Amino acid sequence: MKVSDLARLAGVTAETVRHYTRERLLHPQRHPENGYQLFGQTDLDRLRFIQRARTLGFGVAEIRDILDHADHGDSPCPMVRDLLANRLPQIREQIRELESLASRMERALAAWDGMPDGTPDGHSICRLIESFPEPLDADQETTEEAR
Repeated sequence: MKVSDLARLAGVTAETVRHYTRERLLHPQRHPENGYQLFGQTDLDRLRFIQRARTLGFGVAEIRDILDHADHGDSPCPMVRDLLANRLPQIREQIRELESLASRMERALAAWDGMPDGTPDGHSICRLIESFPEPLDADQETTEEAR
């Protein structure tokens, strides 16, 4: 099947198929006469695997490593477990940081409610942002949010 056929069957764009081919995650054959990339059922299976791995947060390089292990007959499962176990605390920290950001944004919107817009005058760029308190370090901010 051609790029467009594979893309349609997997529910992705043709550019996605081309991207994963450039990243060496898919390995099409070349048609001997016209040079078209030809994909088989194995490529469709790999593409569906790639999509599942992406939904779990794996990046292209990690997926390439996983597929390389499998292609060499080695189980990538221990590596997959380790990658997710190491990534989960990082994701939880990012969530905490985003929650903190959302809280700051809510405080800013509440503080700005009813404030007039200003015009830059050489001393002020945006009175809304300039009126917001200086950033606190992470420990102070956590203490402030707890109040």
